[in-house]
Amino acid sequence: MAAAQRGGLVAGYLLLLLLAGCRARIHKLTLKNETRVAVDLNNFGFYANGTLDVKMISLRLPEQLVNYSLFPVGFTLSRSRVNGVLSYTAEETETCPLTLTKFTNNEPLILFLIDITTLSVNVRAMGDQDNLLIAKAKAEAPKNLRKARDAPANDDAAVTPVAPHTPTTQSAETKELQNNPKVESVGQKSVEQPEAAAEATKVEENEFQLDKVKQLTLALDKVDGSYNFSFHMVVGLLAEGLYSLKFHYCQNRVPGIKFPYSLAVEVTEKNPEGYLSAAEIPLSRLYIGMAGVFFTAAMVWVYTLMKHRYSVFKIHWLMAALAFTKAISLVFHSINYHFINTEGHPIEGWAVMYYITHLLKGALLFITLALIGTGWAFVKYILSDKEKKIFMIVIPLQVLANVAYIIIESTEEGSSEYYLWKEILFLVDLICCGAILFPVVWSIRHLQEASSTDGKAAMNLEKLKLFRHYYVMIVCYIYFTRIIAILLKVTMPFQWQWCYEFLVEVSTLIFFVLTGYKFRPASNNPYLQLPQDEEDVEMDEVVTESGALEGISKVKKTCNGRERQKESTL
Repeated sequence: MAAAQRGGLVAGYLLLLLLAGCRARIHKLTLKNETRVAVDLNNFGFYANGTLDVKMISLRLPEQLVNYSLFPVGFTLSRSRVNGVLSYTAEETETCPLTLTKFTNNEPLILFLIDITTLSVNVRAMGDQDNLLIAKAKAEAPKNLRKARDAPANDDAAVTPVAPHTPTTQSAETKELQNNPKVESVGQKSVEQPEAAAEATKVEENEFQLDKVKQLTLALDKVDGSYNFSFHMVVGLLAEGLYSLKFHYCQNRVPGIKFPYSLAVEVTEKNPEGYLSAAEIPLSRLYIGMAGVFFTAAMVWVYTLMKHRYSVFKIHWLMAALAFTKAISLVFHSINYHFINTEGHPIEGWAVMYYITHLLKGALLFITLALIGTGWAFVKYILSDKEKKIFMIVIPLQVLANVAYIIIESTEEGSSEYYLWKEILFLVDLICCGAILFPVVWSIRHLQEASSTDGKAAMNLEKLKLFRHYYVMIVCYIYFTRIIAILLKVTMPFQWQWCYEFLVEVSTLIFFVLTGYKFRPASNNPYLQLPQDEEDVEMDEVVTESGALEGISKVKKTCNGRERQKESTL
């Protein structure tokens, strides 16, 4: 158990480091000296009238001379057919997606090509579009407005968007105000001018219906050597779906070339009902409902333990603790999703409580399954060396898997650490699932040998049958939650992908209930019908009807230790 304590300390330390970086639906990603060809910024399921706000705060490109017409830089916004599979994947194998000029299917695809030579962003809309793009167009309007500020008073049309008064009128009013001791008017005039300037800035943003305008040019600003631009998009009824936003730097596709660049971007996604993706909107209600079901099952289990208190072992109470921890973890998970939907980011305290209970639930699950598989507390109170090694492997790996899950939830999808920890989580989880099968296999092998050597054949065969059922249950649970449910998620429409979580929780509930039923503390449970002394086993348990053993009678041992007496003779 020392390994578990050390793993818990490491997990707690890492958890404290992650408190300040909880993942939200308002994403802020900063990359420095990045060399990746493509960066997945985010995936989000949009309903009709959902909005996407993208602000490229800063983009710093390498100083090397690059032909950006051959190796463009920019963003792609594409709708996925299924989760994680982009619509242009088949065409992206050899060429950069930013160089696409034709599209073989009708899936919506928007390209944002950054041209630093002309300080513009060229937008190409492909596929069936009914999205509305709102952005600052590349035009001469900003220059005209700047000239208008310095123009003489006779050009009233140019001055009107900037300030409602001409310079001649302003000078007359200034003389009037100098003779007037009241100062409120001066303050009022000074407030009106910023408001007018703000209105003039709003005029610069135009609306483009992408089903009518397939190509347009947006303005790109340059400040202190970094480039920035922004756009706002409203998803139409025909274009709703699961969208993927990616940043591409096509120059690094050339073998042997890795030019570093820096990027700072802020992405805000929202549906009409809140900040959650279409597949995540029902999760808050799902988790709180399943929490109630698990809590009810835990109370029924505690009632069963109290009813059969003379047949209860320590492992039974550990199973009860697992059920209650699972219910509490689901409650905090539901609260976490509720605040993400309403605020756009999780509340730190509730997120921490969810992470702590998730750690405890994961550790308790694998410890309980491994202990049941070894027969601890049911058959024996001492673990063998092989079984101890399994626990020394499984417990730290399970802690690592839960830490990886927390890091994935707390970091942005575009960061390089995100995919590293995602691979670690998948690999470690499979190792843990495979490791807990070894104790069950060892117990089955031990019971097979014992059933043919000792005098408890019938009892061992019953236990052997039970362990085989338990092995099949674990294998089915692992395959369903790790493979089949994921395949179902990939094939489901984007708005029904929450059913993956529903199937996982329901299968977990069924697995818990079946495990509790198989190893319940009842007098008629063959797993618990174990004699306390081998001498108490009656010989008729191994008596058969074969001719070689015909006529053999049972012997009975007296309670006070007297000699055994024969009840019948040959």
